[in-house]
Amino acid sequence: MNHSIYSVDKATHLKIVVAGLLAGIAIVSTAITFHLTHPDINVQKTKSVAVYHPHPIQGLIKLAQR
Repeated sequence: MNHSIYSVDKATHLKIVVAGLLAGIAIVSTAITFHLTHPDINVQKTKSVAVYHPHPIQGLIKLAQR
């Protein structure tokens, strides 16, 4: 095995590519397995949020009170 990146041969390059491919497959398979065993984690629950819309007259009353 070569320890220099500048003088790498085909066998070392192949080992690096295979190791990266196996790591990628392991990460994707773990993520898919986790998603299939816990399907309700990504479900977003709807929330009702009250939004306050001030009326223009309220702004004028506050200005008049000052």
